[in-house]
This record gives sequence, C-alpha cells and structure tokens, in this order.
Amino acid sequence: MEFAAPKAGTAFTPVLRSEWIKIRTLRSLVGALGAVLLATTAFSALAGLDSDGDGADFDPLFSAFFGVNFGQIAAIAFGTTAVASEFHGGGLRATLAAVPHRGRWFAAKATAIAAPVLVVGLVTGGLSLAVGRAVLGAEADGLTWREGLRGVVGCAVYFMLMALLAAGVTALLRSGVATLGILIPFLLIVSFVVGDMSGSVADFLPDKAGQVIFHATWDGSLGPWSGLAVTALWAAAALLAGAWSVRRRDA
Repeated sequence: MEFAAPKAGTAFTPVLRSEWIKIRTLRSLVGALGAVLLATTAFSALAGLDSDGDGADFDPLFSAFFGVNFGQIAAIAFGTTAVASEFHGGGLRATLAAVPHRGRWFAAKATAIAAPVLVVGLVTGGLSLAVGRAVLGAEADGLTWREGLRGVVGCAVYFMLMALLAAGVTALLRSGVATLGILIPFLLIVSFVVGDMSGSVADFLPDKAGQVIFHATWDGSLGPWSGLAVTALWAAAALLAGAWSVRRRDA
C-alpha cells in the first residue's frame, strides 16, 4: 500500500498527517487498538467475578483494572508494529526520501502512536471501571470517585507510555520480533516473579511502577503519580535510544 508522503522540508503537521494515515489504514494496528479495549475489559470482568471481597488484601480499584495486565500486551504490540512496519520492503527509505529530517519523522511517528492509544485508553479505562463496579457489586462500595477517576486517567497514560516504550525499543533494535521477544516475556515472566517484592528495585520496573496507579493503597516506595513518572522515564529513554538509532544508522 502506498501513502501520500510530504515533500522534503515540510513542517511537522503534514508529516504527522502522513504517519496517521499509515496507522489508520493498517488493519493490524486497528486490531491491536481494539484488542487493548477488549482484553482489558474482559479480564477485568473475570477478575471481578473471581474476587474475594472479604479478603484482607482485597483492592476494589485493582480488581476493576486487573485487565490492564493483558491489555498492555496489545498496547505494546501496537507500538511495535507501527514502527516495525517501516523496516519492511524499504519502507523507511521511501519515508526518509520524503522527510529527510529524521528527527522530525520519528517525533511524528511517536505522536501518531501516542494519540490513538491515549484516546482508546481513556475509553478502556471508563469501561473497565463501569464493568468492574457492576461485577463487584457491593464489594465496590469502598471505591471512591477520586480513585476511579485516577484509574481511568492512569489507564490511558499507562497504555500510551507502554506503547511508546515498545516503539522506542523497536526503532533501536529495528525488529518487531526482537522487541516482542524481549518485552512480552519480561511482562509475563520477570514481573510476575518479582511481583510482590515491594521496597526493592522491582518497584522501578516500567510496568510495576506504572501500575501503582491502579491500587487504592500501596506499600512500595512509589506513589500513583510518581510511579507513572518512572514509567515515563523508561519510555523517554527508549524513545531517545530509538531516535539515536534512526539518526545514526542507514535506512
């Protein structure tokens, strides 16, 4: 599929428009966004059905947003695929022929990735909260509107940061397979292994830090917003590394 590319030397907006066209016309990317919503709400509902509201450690907020653990995989797949598609069939060469300013192109690509994930994340967060409350019933009575709002906003920001983290790593490695081969096992294995090790270096892992926002109470060294800030630092570091790779290596 061919995309209309902006001419060399054009401003940021036309480049962003071109990148947005790429994203909305690739079915795999649209499907990944849909998977973010479906996986998160479905697993949040299942978690609510299986919850034990009488347990001492029961957290209604985390139960309502439990599906984030699965939705984040779709968000990572979205960010990875959006960048990896440029490294197939000489796509990046064609893109850079139209937009020789590599930094401008990568900034537009990151923005085109972040914006739809943020919007879908807000919708997903709202649905997860509504479904969680409905499934939990009386067990959700302790959940305040402030906590719910924090969870919805946090859901959107967290998904966006994880997608950007994946985008940066993909640009650095120039391989979607390698990126998914690193990030998915990390989330499914490493983070679960160190899951309850609060007060240690585990608190500063990108997913563990960001997911503090989904807890009504927390025992670690990071709070809800400082945890998201740590995840943002991980995403920023990955994007900087990816931008360096795009600028320094041959297309």
